[in-house]
Amino acid sequence: MAPPQGQMRPGRQLAVLGLIFAVLYLLVFFADARGGWKERLEPKLGLDLIGGTRVTLEATTIDGQPPTERNLEEARRIIEERVNGYGVAEAEVVVEGNRNIVISLPGENRDLNDIGAAAELRFRKLIKVTDGGGVAPPATPNPMGTATPAPTGSAAPGASGTPAPTGSAAPKVSASAGTGGGQGGMAPSATPTPGATSAPAATPTPAATPGVGGQSIEQQRAAIQQKVGAAAWQAASALQAPADLTQDPTLADKLKPFGGLTGREVGALTPEMQFNVPTITCAQLDARLPASIRDENQKVVACEGPVKYYLDVAKVLGTDVDDANGVLDQTTGQWVVSLDFTGEGQKKWTNLTREAFNNEGQGCDAAALGDSGKCRVAVVLDNKVISAPEIQGVLTGNSQITGSFTSKTANDLAGQLRYGALPITFHQQEAQTVTATLGESYLRAGLLAAGIGMLLVAIYAFFYYRLLGTVIFLSLILSALLVFGALVVLGRQIGFTLTLAGIAGFIVSLGVAADSFVIYFERLKDEIREGRSPRSAVPRAWARARRTIISANAITIMAAVVLYIVSVGTVKGFAFALGLATVLDLVVVFLFRHPIMTMFARTKAFLSPRVSGLGRVLHSAEQDEPVNPRNQRVKEA
Repeated sequence: MAPPQGQMRPGRQLAVLGLIFAVLYLLVFFADARGGWKERLEPKLGLDLIGGTRVTLEATTIDGQPPTERNLEEARRIIEERVNGYGVAEAEVVVEGNRNIVISLPGENRDLNDIGAAAELRFRKLIKVTDGGGVAPPATPNPMGTATPAPTGSAAPGASGTPAPTGSAAPKVSASAGTGGGQGGMAPSATPTPGATSAPAATPTPAATPGVGGQSIEQQRAAIQQKVGAAAWQAASALQAPADLTQDPTLADKLKPFGGLTGREVGALTPEMQFNVPTITCAQLDARLPASIRDENQKVVACEGPVKYYLDVAKVLGTDVDDANGVLDQTTGQWVVSLDFTGEGQKKWTNLTREAFNNEGQGCDAAALGDSGKCRVAVVLDNKVISAPEIQGVLTGNSQITGSFTSKTANDLAGQLRYGALPITFHQQEAQTVTATLGESYLRAGLLAAGIGMLLVAIYAFFYYRLLGTVIFLSLILSALLVFGALVVLGRQIGFTLTLAGIAGFIVSLGVAADSFVIYFERLKDEIREGRSPRSAVPRAWARARRTIISANAITIMAAVVLYIVSVGTVKGFAFALGLATVLDLVVVFLFRHPIMTMFARTKAFLSPRVSGLGRVLHSAEQDEPVNPRNQRVKEA
């Protein structure tokens, strides 16, 4: 016999809920699952719960404006490839806001200080050198080092000379393939102590490009001129070569204000002024914004240790490198970075080494030449010179960056070169390391708080609603199981990680769930007070409470969505957890709470004031029944 029209079948809703559980936990145990049964039930935890490293990088642009969405996503992809190149599993690289990239490595404590380096590689011919330590250079050049090539008797000689540098242990570049010259090879040479020779004139070039903070280069230079004073600016602009402060002590006082400029301010000066003013040190030049010398068509100044180099335009770029690998040189036993050029890049490299080997146009100053009288080529990564070896032959093959590398530093540099330069530059805004022990303590504290919250709700429910408290307790258990299964599946499919903030979101959702119980049960009491029997009051109370429950939960979900969209960091995890738990609570409300209440309404226990939790309401209704015509009609019906 068919049920009366409008009468629900609670078994159907419960069957649908059972089907949802079956599908969800089939996904938990078999969809992309690895390991034993215990491992398959483990959700993906954030680094604040299991320990790890989190680094926040903030994009910096020349004009101070946020980078384009495309550039930010491209930077995220490159950084993700670099992180994955470390061999770290489950690394997370996400864009937050319009200029931040957050790198999270749960379970691993790694040094990520250089992960956001622009890694823009440039090969520039070294034109002139001078001291960059803030002291006057000697009057005559004093090149040091006795690096000489060791012929190998083949068309693929390598640079086997041993330099004796004084100042830095920067890596050098050597040839690893055939050359077209008699002695062939790219031999390292030590850094010479520069002399006060002719240098580029300090003729400021007009700059139409925007500068830092929305100011043009000209506006920045005007601000710097006002900061150092007219006398200092005039003296620096008049320099035609690196100033010898030992011969003119008054010049030292005039140029002293330049020593107080920040790296950002120094980056706004002309390359000629950066090179000629002796009070501008390599420490200041190294502190420039990473994008300060990225223009390959402009001559620049960069440092290797305490020595300043005036460098030619870049003839070979990082994009001309096809591959880079950190390898252990079997001959020397040292770690090196092997560079493989593209077809076009190899042509550029050969042309550059020919120009340097022959010193075409006498472009290299005498003090900048190597020990064999040949020009040197600087390998510039971002703002710093990695090495500046002497070219001892026309190189027609690939090369190596060699020097004081360890396995880590060689592979890190190779990874930066291999995956390409970032389209935008970053500075590290925040670095956080969480130990595994601290993460476990956070996890225990979070689970304890969630357990206490659920226990308090259950105690209140049993004390106030008695039998109805069983409905509340069972609903919370089912909601928890749904949330747990969803966490496991979402962790595998979309990479969602449970953090301490997420646990807080689930705890807050307990209050939202409790509100829907109160709304329903209090509406049920109102229906009984109006004279209806408990059995007939259940569907009417549901019909009236349903709209309120949906509205209240919808507001919570909308708030969680808005918070997720506009927030960054752990707040996103809180918003996602709150929204997810609220949606699943609605599922339990419709597919369990109402059907089970319909089934309870047909039991004798539900009609007992002492057991049901409707005690006073049922007792009051029984007393009012003889004088209430409506109750009489309901009873007769």
